[in-house]
Amino acid sequence: MSIQNSKTEQDKSSSDVMMVALAVVIALAGVCAFSLLSDQALFVRLAALIGGLVLAVVVAYMSPSGKRFIAYGTESYDELRRVVWPTRKETLNSTGMVIAFVVVIAVFLFLVDKIIEWGLYDFLLAFSQ
Repeated sequence: MSIQNSKTEQDKSSSDVMMVALAVVIALAGVCAFSLLSDQALFVRLAALIGGLVLAVVVAYMSPSGKRFIAYGTESYDELRRVVWPTRKETLNSTGMVIAFVVVIAVFLFLVDKIIEWGLYDFLLAFSQ
């Protein structure tokens, strides 16, 4: 029984890969048609491009990977709606704290750099002469 299930899963996987590959080929065909029809009117070229891309999206949507991708996008959007966004005051306070911390660290690094510079150039090199 498990051999039959794995074979069914493998068939689904190979059909999924084939459908996605077909969608990619259709999209590339639309792009190539746009390029190859350079002597045609722009409307015809755009129709070939947009038609190829739309058909590729439809084929990709019908594949199991496409359905999983749409489900993932829907779940992500639902999760995004559940996020509690900070208020304007909280955002300004957090931003202010980050800027203050960056300034403090910049001053600290400047002072450490000057101390090392003084130690190397003014103190150690003074003894070498």
